[in-house]
Amino acid sequence: MFFKGVISADSHIVEPPNCYVDFIDPKFRADAPRVERLPNGNDTYVIRDMKRTIPMGFLDGAGMKVAERKRHADNIKFGDIRVGGYDAKARLADMDIEGTAAEIIYASVGMVLCTHPDPVYKDAAMQAYNRWLQSFCEGAPNRLFGLAQTAILSVDSAIKDFRRAKEMGMVGIMMPGNPVEGEYDQPQFDALWECAVDLDLPICFHILTAKGDGVDEALRGKRGHPLNGFMGIIRAVQDVMGMMVLGGVFERHPKLKLVTAEGDAGWMPHYMYRMDHAAHTAADDGIIKGLSKLPSEYIKSNVYMTFQDDYTAFRNANEDNYKQLLWANDYPHTDSTWPNSQALLAKHASKLPAHMVQAILRENTARLFNLPLDKIPAMQMAAE
Repeated sequence: MFFKGVISADSHIVEPPNCYVDFIDPKFRADAPRVERLPNGNDTYVIRDMKRTIPMGFLDGAGMKVAERKRHADNIKFGDIRVGGYDAKARLADMDIEGTAAEIIYASVGMVLCTHPDPVYKDAAMQAYNRWLQSFCEGAPNRLFGLAQTAILSVDSAIKDFRRAKEMGMVGIMMPGNPVEGEYDQPQFDALWECAVDLDLPICFHILTAKGDGVDEALRGKRGHPLNGFMGIIRAVQDVMGMMVLGGVFERHPKLKLVTAEGDAGWMPHYMYRMDHAAHTAADDGIIKGLSKLPSEYIKSNVYMTFQDDYTAFRNANEDNYKQLLWANDYPHTDSTWPNSQALLAKHASKLPAHMVQAILRENTARLFNLPLDKIPAMQMAAE
């Protein structure tokens, strides 16, 4: 089987050297995030007040075997990065290799910025990124669709960010895992969620963007083998989702749409079952204070999940609400399925009914983000 015309719900760019330096508020330009050459000849992204730099090889490793990726990471300059990571025309050529019709674009360096300790600096950098991303997406306006970033300095400033994003043509908001003050389930954020609903902008929480669950923890692990860190990276998006469900956010805002990005989805049936079980330990009928139905019902109606290599997501599509499942390729990151997505999908998706495949690989993402399907290359499914 091949599936031409798929839409990736979670793809990335590699922010080029001019992304922050040229687009940031001039008063932050002197210490804007930038690419610097290390003594060993490699290039790395340097961000003020961050202990770690961001090696280029960390941002660009799609399609590489382990040994090749290690050589790439240890000996790379920005000029070695695949051009499709930051140039729209080259991006389209890479998309066409796999028959990808459109992509939802998340940040890369911006993921690390989500946990930056200086809110004002973080805000300036994210505003710069949004300006650059707008110019990138304008290079292919019917195939590349951006998510703006916001630092959530306050509810009022975030509302301005949401409105500005809509005016810029962004289709959703990439949220930091933690706001500057308070928590997302608290009443002061209700005005922001009302704004998101009014503007029809999904709020998107990507892995590795929450305090204590960032890149450092994923690379080294909190206990035991370093790969144990990889196993834990979905926990942060589960926490956000659980907090907002149990905190009554979707009860108060039934049209709010939340995306957990790159956290997989095969675990969701058990997670919903366990959340309902927990609710029944607090109330005989499972209806806890602040809610009018079981927690799982809010997940099925308000929460969307992106995944790339997750066979269990396809196997459990009937246990989830399959209309909430969003396939993605994660280009150009190391966990990406590009350029082998077609082979993977032939193995994982071919046993599902055609209407479910069409939904998971294309229609769900288009509906969620209000994409112009009439202007996006059509979906085709056929035997090879």
